[in-house]
Amino acid sequence: MTTVSTSTLSQSAKERSLILWFDEVGIADIPVVGGKNASLGEMIQQLTPKGINVPTGFATTAYAYRHFIQSAGLEAKLRQLFTDLDVEDVKNLQERGKKARSLLIHTPFPLELRQAIATAYLSLCERYNAETDVAVRSSATAEDLPDASFAGQQETYLNVVGAEGVLAACHKCFASLFTDRAISYRHTKGFDHFSIALAVGVQKMVRSDLATSGVMFSIDTETGFKDAALITAAYGLGENVVQGSVNPDEYYVFKPTLKAGFRPIIDKKLGSKELKMIYDDGSKFTKNVAVSASERGKFALSDQEILQLASWACLIEDHYSQVHGIFTPMDIEWAKDGITNQLFIVQARPETVQSQKTGNVLRSYRLLLETGNWGLGTGEKSSQSHSATLTASPTPLITGRAIGEAISQGKTRLILDVKKLGQFQAGEVLVTERTDPDWEPIMKRASAIVTNSGGRTCHAAIIARELGVPAIVGCGNATEILKPGQEVTISCAEGEEGKVYAGLLPFEVEEVALENLPRTRTQILMNVGNPQEALSLSAIPNDGVGLARTEFIIANQIQIHPMALIHYDLLKDEFVKAKIAEITTLYDDKPQYFVDKLAQGIGRIAAAFYPKPVIVRTSDFKSNEYANLLGGRQFEPNEENPMLGWRGAARYYDQGYREAFALECHAIKRVREEMGLTNVIPMIPFCRTPDEGRLVLAEMAKNGLKQGVNDLQVYVMCELPNNVIMAEEFAEVFDGFSIGSNDLTQLTLGIDRDSALVARLFDERNQGVKRMVKMAIEAAKKCDRKIGICGQAPSDYPEFAQFLVEQGIDSISLNPDSVLKTMLEVAKAEGSNSNS
Repeated sequence: MTTVSTSTLSQSAKERSLILWFDEVGIADIPVVGGKNASLGEMIQQLTPKGINVPTGFATTAYAYRHFIQSAGLEAKLRQLFTDLDVEDVKNLQERGKKARSLLIHTPFPLELRQAIATAYLSLCERYNAETDVAVRSSATAEDLPDASFAGQQETYLNVVGAEGVLAACHKCFASLFTDRAISYRHTKGFDHFSIALAVGVQKMVRSDLATSGVMFSIDTETGFKDAALITAAYGLGENVVQGSVNPDEYYVFKPTLKAGFRPIIDKKLGSKELKMIYDDGSKFTKNVAVSASERGKFALSDQEILQLASWACLIEDHYSQVHGIFTPMDIEWAKDGITNQLFIVQARPETVQSQKTGNVLRSYRLLLETGNWGLGTGEKSSQSHSATLTASPTPLITGRAIGEAISQGKTRLILDVKKLGQFQAGEVLVTERTDPDWEPIMKRASAIVTNSGGRTCHAAIIARELGVPAIVGCGNATEILKPGQEVTISCAEGEEGKVYAGLLPFEVEEVALENLPRTRTQILMNVGNPQEALSLSAIPNDGVGLARTEFIIANQIQIHPMALIHYDLLKDEFVKAKIAEITTLYDDKPQYFVDKLAQGIGRIAAAFYPKPVIVRTSDFKSNEYANLLGGRQFEPNEENPMLGWRGAARYYDQGYREAFALECHAIKRVREEMGLTNVIPMIPFCRTPDEGRLVLAEMAKNGLKQGVNDLQVYVMCELPNNVIMAEEFAEVFDGFSIGSNDLTQLTLGIDRDSALVARLFDERNQGVKRMVKMAIEAAKKCDRKIGICGQAPSDYPEFAQFLVEQGIDSISLNPDSVLKTMLEVAKAEGSNSNS
């Protein structure tokens, strides 16, 4: 391949070139070759030596575009055409766009530009093979900037073959500078239509039509959590993932321990991946074909490939952060070659939404319910607030992937044809199959967006984030379930699952300025159950997690009794067996399903708060609750009083549950040793005697969790009167205590907290209960053991929090919605304590 060497090409020579090879340009050359091409050149020069594969190619320059425009006298004609442009009038925008594109398409390239492109393409063919297949991508001189992505504004053509094919594709790319969506986007962002030039990248195709491809971000796209890489993957060429035509697999990797050599895949979600884009032997470049059921039921990437891509995301992010002198999270497209089985990076640009947000104000949205604050997220400001409360948790009409963390409302507008965009009214909820850049003129006027297809890196998701509009993508059948003109509430404030509810439900938005919050001597921890909310919750000021409930993960994400997985072949109920087979279809080794899911759930919470401590309570279902898990009835007794029966520590060394507890141990061991999340501290619930504690520790050691090895601490719940009375003896067995005020209250007062008949007598502020708490804290201090509280009382009663501070408790763990309020109470109590 003949090129001018980088070292001999001056800046002025670059600016006068019609063609430049990728290895001749870098990130400083955005004005010369556009953002996409400059980034490819930067990676080829700087990151291929570090092991990142980037396909080579060449770019037409901004000079080439301007030479084309000026030599044909097109600027005056275009300016005349745009004198009465109105981007808010869809019909006006469409007419002007069509005429502008026609003007460029019907103006031939100058001969010298045709020859330069054809010669460069032939050089590429010499390097690979005759009629080499290439991707031809538009690259504007104002794109891939930290505050404006220009995502999908201009055209891309895949599997382009032959010099004439490349010339035609380049010509169409030039014309695409004036697509309706690009004109509208530039107007909205304040860019002059005639100050921007268009370069074109011609890049060797990666044969992902025979393998997989996708998009990855080096930051969590919804919460802005900086330490996770999000990877999406589907079969075939990557356009389907970018456009939102498929629901891809999603993988999360925790970057800090990945860099330290661990394997921290903290989440894996299987996408439906119905279609794949492949090469077309006919007149079109590509076509979509259906994916077989067996392929759809498998993950598109192996764990090793997930970790490889995440490592590259880290290298790319680190490099661009160094270049820009500021933390620069990245939006990256990748592809796997089905012939060589190699992974490649085909594009990288700065992420443009989370990186632009300031972290000094916490906005949280919640639906209002009588049962308390249900649904918690952080996101953009809404002007709506309601004081009424709902009587019960409503059932959503449909669910999908939540984009953003806000709540919005409005009447639905179903649009399935781009020609009907003119029907859309400002403030409506847009409901459609999927969006592409042609839809952007109405997306910015929507109160919310709902699509049938797409993942969290599709076009609808990217643009919704950039516009600050809540969206729910990948709902499957939204256009069938939702009716035109129906009033709905869109909630993205309840974790990763977005929900569409019927009616205009009451909700509130709370804003807290974080820089003015006091820091307390007493550690303020958080109670976290749902791993999907963990990345969002970690933004609330905190000192870690005082209670991570494994029951939530087991009931909601695993759903199956562990003994039913261990003894799958012995299951008597055929319906249950079939249901378990369906849920665990990816697993021949059924118990491994339990370990994987539990490890990912715990790992996600531990990663969100790393390196702060995350205290994980091992399972504390009662036998009647265990029985409600799939397959559970065969393995659980029918107890008269399960509250005081076979629960907590008593199960772990018992023949009837010992094998299942081993799975819990294996999951925690994986989180600590394979993922590198050593901030996890297991905690044993309902441990009746110190001897029982020793039996549990022996079981844990047998399963690879030996106290003291790899700095492993094991805590115990202090929730039985005997835990208080014998606190000094328990301190000889365990490394710390966490007071469970709910159980301690019921067992001190002799009240079944599940009984409505005596509920009025349940009160943690009772003097007897407070004496128990005081005794526990004093004993722990005497034995030099950490002691905190994770029960409900300090969340509900500020005076109880004050009492705890007075006793010198080390930490208070609170429900997320109580953290900020209680933090202020604790600071006040500490102040008055020090003055007294």
